[in-house]
Amino acid sequence: MAGGVQKAVKERGGIKKLRSLNARRDPQILIEVELSEQVDVRPIWRYTLILKSEGSGQQRPVVAKEVVVDLRKSKTYVDRPDPEDQIDKERLTETHLEHVNSNKDFRTLAEFFCSSTYLHLVPQLLKHGEKLGGSLLDGDPFVQAFLQRIAKATPRVQSSRLKKIERALTVCVPNMRKLAFERDPTTGSPHLIALYEHWRPDAGWQRESEFSDGTLRLLGIMWSLLDGNGLLLLEELELSLNESIVERIHKLIVQMQRDAKYSRQVFITTHSDALLRDRSMDVREVVRLEPTEDGTVVHEASETDIKAIKAGYTIAEALLPKVRPKHLDQLSLFER
Repeated sequence: MAGGVQKAVKERGGIKKLRSLNARRDPQILIEVELSEQVDVRPIWRYTLILKSEGSGQQRPVVAKEVVVDLRKSKTYVDRPDPEDQIDKERLTETHLEHVNSNKDFRTLAEFFCSSTYLHLVPQLLKHGEKLGGSLLDGDPFVQAFLQRIAKATPRVQSSRLKKIERALTVCVPNMRKLAFERDPTTGSPHLIALYEHWRPDAGWQRESEFSDGTLRLLGIMWSLLDGNGLLLLEELELSLNESIVERIHKLIVQMQRDAKYSRQVFITTHSDALLRDRSMDVREVVRLEPTEDGTVVHEASETDIKAIKAGYTIAEALLPKVRPKHLDQLSLFER
């Protein structure tokens, strides 16, 4: 795992930036994840990590607790700090999860975390990347290197994925008829090109710099659904998209998953009423985040919510009123 816990914490501003603003006496950070192979079945792994500041010297993040449990076998592979950690405190600056020498028995867990992808495509970075320059963040979360990702795929895989994306885009994007990959004959730079209906045959070819922001975001989302097998994190994917497309984005994701070699689990953050109006969505797929004075509380759908949806309400109608800011009406004080 490139960089490990030290790099991960440093890139996020250190322990002080990661710990909750509502934390009072306990300055430690707890992360606990349970993994299962399918929805609604017992988890098979539990990984627990507690980090704290070193307390002196370099103030590095150190492992206060690391536990790996195989829940199927009721077997604990790691329970730290262990006697060796007590003898050599330097060992606590690293996790067992990040080392191939120590994660042999639970490497599938490490591989899962490594395969997770965060995606928040910023169209302007893709359109004007060559002009803006700048370095890429690890994992390329803003998809600046999107075209390079496509270029790295083998011609067969590349063609197959673009055909699947083309089928969806020709429905969503007015007048688009073909989608293809090419390299600039002069610079060798990779480009996506699309053919739009035009009164002159083959006169409507455009490069990605001429695509709409919504088209580029759809491209990035669909390629990511087809490329990889780990967890995919999408932030506010409704941005720049037509509302009628957002209403059907859940079905689009399901369809792309069917066409993919591997099915990815997808987490989406959204404030979109349109996205949550889709009746094909199971309310158990949705959790509501409620900010409170003591931090954010995560709520699953209540029995009342489930009954309301069974009675004919959409998820948007049942849940969105509960996330409305309490004092929103006070904005009228600022109206002129």
